[in-house]
Amino acid sequence: MIAAIALAFSFLTATAQAKVLELHRGVGVHEWLNWSPVNEDGTYIWPPYRAEQEWLDSFRKGTVSKGENEFQRIRSMGFDFVRLSVDPGPLVSSEGTKRKEALAILSKAVKRITASGLRVVFDLHGVNQVPATSMKLIYDGADSEGVARYRAMVKEVAGMLVKVGTDKVAIEPYNEPAYYPCDASGTDDWQRIMEATVADIRSVSGDLTIIATGACGGGVKGLLNLKPGFDDPNIYYSFHMYEPHDFTHQRSETKGGFASGMPWPASTSTPEAVRKALEARIDAAGLSRAEKRANLAEADPLIAKYFAENWGEKQLDARFEQALGWAKTNAIPSERLFMGEFGAILMTADGRMGADDADRIRYLTAVRRSAEKAGIPWSIWEYANTYGMSVIVPKENAVPDMNMLGALGLMRQ
Repeated sequence: MIAAIALAFSFLTATAQAKVLELHRGVGVHEWLNWSPVNEDGTYIWPPYRAEQEWLDSFRKGTVSKGENEFQRIRSMGFDFVRLSVDPGPLVSSEGTKRKEALAILSKAVKRITASGLRVVFDLHGVNQVPATSMKLIYDGADSEGVARYRAMVKEVAGMLVKVGTDKVAIEPYNEPAYYPCDASGTDDWQRIMEATVADIRSVSGDLTIIATGACGGGVKGLLNLKPGFDDPNIYYSFHMYEPHDFTHQRSETKGGFASGMPWPASTSTPEAVRKALEARIDAAGLSRAEKRANLAEADPLIAKYFAENWGEKQLDARFEQALGWAKTNAIPSERLFMGEFGAILMTADGRMGADDADRIRYLTAVRRSAEKAGIPWSIWEYANTYGMSVIVPKENAVPDMNMLGALGLMRQ
């Protein structure tokens, strides 16, 4: 009994003395270990996850020289950590020897990154390709069997990461959880899930940094609804910044539709100018009159709403002030907030979606500066994809987007 008490005391003392893994400027790596390949019957191909070379070939298209290291490349751009998105599906769907096999693959991947001098935020990032192991697994309440399974998996992941080294990695057990609404009319299920998950991880290690998050998609509103009674000095509190969404995610709900060209800030243009430019892009695409009318009917209310809200740095600063106010109220240093994602879609070559590059750059610069002014570490979404939210230019040669890196205060031409 005395030995057990001594052990518990030493664990609490270690937790009290621990501090968060130092993070400053990061980038999301999403396409490598997420969307783990599946068979035709919906089961995971085993062993799971893509090989690093398969991920590289998806955007480097054979341009990788022998001996070249993509993570050293990321480091050379000025990033100090990678937020590594990992599909939890293969882990949740397996146990015993198979789960250990999956964890070994992930351990090797994390070590591959940390060997380049980068730190890693290990982001368990649920996706929907296999419904039984999607984020729906955790949406039946804090006491559900699905939550119990997920939490047990998180503990094993934490154990794997501790072996990699708590001076190199942090764990983010949930990405953009739902559990709406985030106000007094909602339940306390998410609060209980987050509290219990922190306790699970702490039963494994007091030194492993945790990235905790609020509900409602992981935005500022969800953070404000989170009660950090489980806090210790080794926890970051995450929020994602995609506000205003009508700017950051400009795309039509209609297949092949047009929704693009909103300015940043709104005061730099007018609704009439945005509509006229959109019409020109639609005309250039050769759409029929009926298609043009349908596109404009969808776009007009979005344009009107955006300009009525008059989004700019004042509203952006107000969102950050909400997060900072939450931290101050809860006696949490602003440096332990964590802006885990931000970004904006770049306008596509056909003009169907996204923001003009100059507007996108002004927005990214404003968001990054607001975070850094408060000492908040950040991670841009993301390193390489074909959807225009990419540090690597989504075209033939995999070269860095120098305008984007400049907006992030990193490499400049």
